[in-house]
Amino acid sequence: MQIRTDLAMESRACAGGLKGVTTRTAQNGRMEETYVTIETEEAAKKLAKACGRYVTLSHPELARADVEERKEIVRALSKIIRDMLPGNGDLMIVGLGNRHITADALGSRVLESLLVTRHLRQVIEPELQGRLRGVCAVAPGVLGITGVETAEMVQGIVEKVHPSAVIAIDALAARETGRICTTIQVTDTGIRPGSGVGNHRRGLTQDTLGVPVIAIGVPMVVYAAVIARDALSMLLEDFDAEENEHAVAADALADKVTRQGLGDLVVTPREVDCLVGKVAQIIAAGLNQALQPRLSEEEILLLSHDGP
Repeated sequence: MQIRTDLAMESRACAGGLKGVTTRTAQNGRMEETYVTIETEEAAKKLAKACGRYVTLSHPELARADVEERKEIVRALSKIIRDMLPGNGDLMIVGLGNRHITADALGSRVLESLLVTRHLRQVIEPELQGRLRGVCAVAPGVLGITGVETAEMVQGIVEKVHPSAVIAIDALAARETGRICTTIQVTDTGIRPGSGVGNHRRGLTQDTLGVPVIAIGVPMVVYAAVIARDALSMLLEDFDAEENEHAVAADALADKVTRQGLGDLVVTPREVDCLVGKVAQIIAAGLNQALQPRLSEEEILLLSHDGP
């Protein structure tokens, strides 16, 4: 059974020992940062991930963290993003996904709390002039609604506004249920919308857009087949069979149970609406701090949509 995941750290773990990939982890209280760098094309092919840097920020209570932990998460996320950004130039944020499907609405939800400034630089207060970095944002929707490929739409806007980089935000698919709304992945390799659920579209990458593309994502779904397979594997462990036989039997049963007449099924938490909203606010806060380093947290709050 093919195990699909958008998280490089999960792909790396499933692959076992693999040359051309470096991994390191840093722990800060309950928050963990994992750095995966894919260095060779051979490793990229085996992991089904592009060469580049993948940083995951994990916290078991990411969406429910208290105020102090939330501040630490936002600051850590801000630093990760800032380390991948070009030093100068306007930036364009793209909120991917379908806003009408809660588990796929992360991108558009982040934009609701994002500080956009490209239109303000000529009218802003004198004390803020020269301190604002130009930021614009767009939520292009999905092909099934617009009839236009996301990459085509974003490429057209990039050609008009000439950003120094694009930051794309999207919901991801994970291998482990415990990753849902507890892990944020940031990568400098761009993104291919829908790839985690097998819906491959033209990618948003430096090759397609002509500028660096940073992708930020949070797992919102896992495959039902993965959950079924794990449960069946635990059940089969009680029988006297070889480990390989366990895997083959579990794969066959999982495929049969979860694909009868419906194709691939994905699973998301019942309270996903609340979780998406809270995680979106954390990502927006991290972006605001990363994109506006010359502003204080108080100034960002006053200028943003969430300010008083």
